[in-house]
Amino acid sequence: MGRQGRREDRLCAQRFALTMNRFRNFELYWNTVRYLRPAQVHGRIRRHLVRSPPDLAAPPRLRPFNSEAWVRPAEREPSLEGPRRFSFLNEAHDIAARRWDGATDDKLWSYNLNYFDDLNARNASARREWHLALLEDWVSETCPGQGVCWEPYPTSLRIVNWIKWALGGNPLPDACVASLAIQARWITKNLETHLLGNHLFANAKALVFAGLFFHGGEADSWLELGLSLLAREVPEQILADGAQFELSPMYHSLALEDMLDLINVTRAYGGRFATKWTSAIEDWPLVAGRMRDWLLHMCHPDGGIAFFNDAAIGIAPSPAEIEDYARRLGLGSRPKPGPGIRHLEGSGYVRLTKGSMVALLDVARVGPDYLPGHAHADTLSFELSLGGQRVLVNSGTSCYGVSDERLRQRGTDAHNTVVVNGKDSSEVWSGFRVARRARPFGIQVLSDPMSVSCSHDGYRRLAGRPVHRRSWTVFEESLSVQDHVIGRDHGSVAYFHFHPDIQPEALATAKLGRARLRDGRIFTWQVFQGEARLEPTTWHPRFGESVPTTRLAVALHGGRSAITFNCGS
Repeated sequence: MGRQGRREDRLCAQRFALTMNRFRNFELYWNTVRYLRPAQVHGRIRRHLVRSPPDLAAPPRLRPFNSEAWVRPAEREPSLEGPRRFSFLNEAHDIAARRWDGATDDKLWSYNLNYFDDLNARNASARREWHLALLEDWVSETCPGQGVCWEPYPTSLRIVNWIKWALGGNPLPDACVASLAIQARWITKNLETHLLGNHLFANAKALVFAGLFFHGGEADSWLELGLSLLAREVPEQILADGAQFELSPMYHSLALEDMLDLINVTRAYGGRFATKWTSAIEDWPLVAGRMRDWLLHMCHPDGGIAFFNDAAIGIAPSPAEIEDYARRLGLGSRPKPGPGIRHLEGSGYVRLTKGSMVALLDVARVGPDYLPGHAHADTLSFELSLGGQRVLVNSGTSCYGVSDERLRQRGTDAHNTVVVNGKDSSEVWSGFRVARRARPFGIQVLSDPMSVSCSHDGYRRLAGRPVHRRSWTVFEESLSVQDHVIGRDHGSVAYFHFHPDIQPEALATAKLGRARLRDGRIFTWQVFQGEARLEPTTWHPRFGESVPTTRLAVALHGGRSAITFNCGS
C-alpha cells in the first residue's frame, strides 16, 4: 500500500472515530434529556430568553412577630475566621482580595460565601460586628441581578439567613432591609423551575420567610407563592418513609433543617397572617417526624450520615444538632433504631442491626428520574460499622463541577459494589448528569436468618445483557456478601473500601485478612469465591478532603464471588 493509501486509511479511521464519538454523545444527551419534565425544558428556555430587571422599589414595612415563639435554629461550625476571611470546602480566603460576585473564585466556594451561613453559626454573637460590616459591604459592593451572588439558589439561602439573624435579635441595617425586598422580588421572577428539587424548595422557603418578615399586599403575594409551591413540593419531595427524594443523606439533612425552619418561622408569626394553606402548615411537624426517623436510620453508630450519592460531613448541620433543634421546637424525641431489619421501602434502603454490627444497604433507585444530579452509580452498595466504628465506607464527595475526579467519585468502583467490564452501573457523566440508570428489582428481605437480596439492570446495556444480583446475610458475629453476575462474563470486580482508620493486613493472600478495631477486637475477612487483592484508594468525608485508604478488590470467578466479614472477638 502506498503513502496515499495509508493517508486515506487514517483519514477514514479518524472520520469513523469522530462519527462514533458524536453518536455516543448523542446517546448520552438523549438518555439524559428524555427524563426531564416539561417544566424543566420550559424553564431552561425561559432562563435563556427572558431576563427581567430587578425591581428596586422601596421595601414594604416589617410585620410584627412574637420573639418569644422564635427558637434558636440549628447551628453550623463557624466559617468566618477574621473580619473578612472565610473558610469553605477546606479553602480559606480573605475576600478583601476577592469579589462577592464570584468572578475570580470556584463557583461552589462563591456560593457558600454568599449564603451568609455564619450569621447563624455557633458563637455567632461574638462575631456580630464583623457580620454587620459584611452585610453592609455586600449591599454596597454587589449589583442587583448580576453575578454568582444573585443566582436564585444562593439568594434564597441568603434571604433566609438574614431573616433568621434578624429574628434572633439582630436588627438589620436599613440598606439590608431594602435589599431583602429586592432579593425576594428577584426570586419571584427567577424560580428555578429548570432544576426543580431542592433548588425550587429553597426558593419557596425564602419567599415564605420574606412574605412573613414584611407586611402588606406585596409581601402577602410572596407568602402565597412560597406556600403554594411548598404545598406541591413537600408531598413530591418527601417520600412515604420520610426520605428526601434525591436520596442523599446530606441533602436530606438540609431538607429536614428547611422543614424545621419553616415550622419555626410560621410559629413566630402565628395568628398574624391568614392563608388557605393552614392545613398544609399544620402537617409540617408530622412530615418532619418522618424525616427525623429516616435520618436516624441512615446514620452510623458514630452519629454521622452514611455516604450514599452526594454526601459529605460539614455541609448540613450534624444529625445531633438537627435533633436538638427539633426538641427546642417542642417536637419531642424520636426513638433510636433498634436491633433487626428496618426496610425503608419508600426510598429503598435497608438497615441491618445485630449486636455491635450495623450495615446500611442501598437497594434504591438513583433518585427521581427527572432529577438525578446528585446521584452516584452506587446501586447495591453498602456501608458497615462494627463496635461503633466505621469499617466499610463509600466514596463520599470532595468536589463538584466538571472534572475527572468528580466523575471518579460518582463512579461505581468508588463504592462497595460490583463493576462489570469496567463500566458504571449508571451512566454518570459531566458534573451532575446521568444517562441510562440502574433500577433495582427482585428484592427479598428475610428475618431468620437476617438477609437481603436484590438485583439491578444497570448492566443490561452491555453485550449479553448481564444482571448483578447481591445477597447480604447476617449471622451471629459476621456478614456474608455474595455476588452473582448473571449472563455473559465481562470480567467483574467487587470492591470493598475500608475506612482510613482501618489498617487491613493480608494473611498470605488477600483472600484472608484482618484489622484491629479501636475497641481492641480483631476484624477479619475471608473470600470463599473469587480472587482478591488489596490496593490503594481515597475516601472523601468532606469537600476539599481526599484521605488515603485501602480497598479490597475481589475478581468474580465464573460470575460469582463470596466474602464473609467477621466482627471479631
